[in-house]
Amino acid sequence: MKTTILPQPSFRRSFTTNFFVATLMLLLISGFARAQKVSAPGTPKTKTILLITGAFVSNSGWDQWKSYYQSKGYNVVAPAWPHKKGTASDLRLRQPDSLVAQLTLQEIVDYHARIIDSLHEKPIIIGHSFGGLVTQLLVQQGKASAGIAYHSVPPKGVLTFKYSFVRSLWSPLGLFKSNDKTFLMSFPQWQYAFTNGMKESDQKAYYDQLVIPESRNVMWDALKKPATVDFKKAHAPLLFVSGSDDHIMPASLNKKTYKKYFKNQPSGTITEYKEFQGRNHLAMAQPTWKEDADYILEWANKNN
Repeated sequence: MKTTILPQPSFRRSFTTNFFVATLMLLLISGFARAQKVSAPGTPKTKTILLITGAFVSNSGWDQWKSYYQSKGYNVVAPAWPHKKGTASDLRLRQPDSLVAQLTLQEIVDYHARIIDSLHEKPIIIGHSFGGLVTQLLVQQGKASAGIAYHSVPPKGVLTFKYSFVRSLWSPLGLFKSNDKTFLMSFPQWQYAFTNGMKESDQKAYYDQLVIPESRNVMWDALKKPATVDFKKAHAPLLFVSGSDDHIMPASLNKKTYKKYFKNQPSGTITEYKEFQGRNHLAMAQPTWKEDADYILEWANKNN
């Protein structure tokens, strides 16, 4: 009877196979651990913040926010709008300012888009007032890791006829004025639209520090095609922050914009709303500004 001798397994082949399997398992485990670490709640994915200034005011309004976020380890950029570099007092001396008068919304959006393209990562964008509208338009372009529209101007098609809104914007829009000349907000207009509820001494100090000539073309562009948002488009996480005492951009208007996004956005897109009590339009400079700044940063780190 012929005996069949089965070949014995090669030790070398067995060792090689086992080593390969073990190595593969280690790679998979380490990769999973890294993924878990990256996606851990509250872990920031960007350390860059872009602060976008609103209309009527100098970018120096962001100074304390910029320093505060820098102290937390962030790279913070808070640029002046085109033709608006300098102190508020110097810029007021140029009223009427022909260069500022020619500014358009599209120029301002493109200008900030170029700044973002020069950065090493997509930033968290925080835009105040008209800067909030610019933020929304940049989020539409995919330029942000997260966007915060802070006391924001609404996009085209979202309006209110609330008295405080109409009164605050009647003069800046200048229905019977030439768009070839800039608008400079008067102190009484500033008191009503931006700093209602503050002591008069603080209102005057902030007026001297911040108020500058503004383009009426920019104001009108907020009602036209350049301010169009596609509410059905997926976008980076977007937060609307408003204040209960804001005259020029009422909380109800900010909430209306938020609802427009929320009702139309695709599944999985994040759009949220927060209203702070006792905040006027210059909430960025009120004694409670750190509460706003902390809430915004925590939200951005959780969602970006």
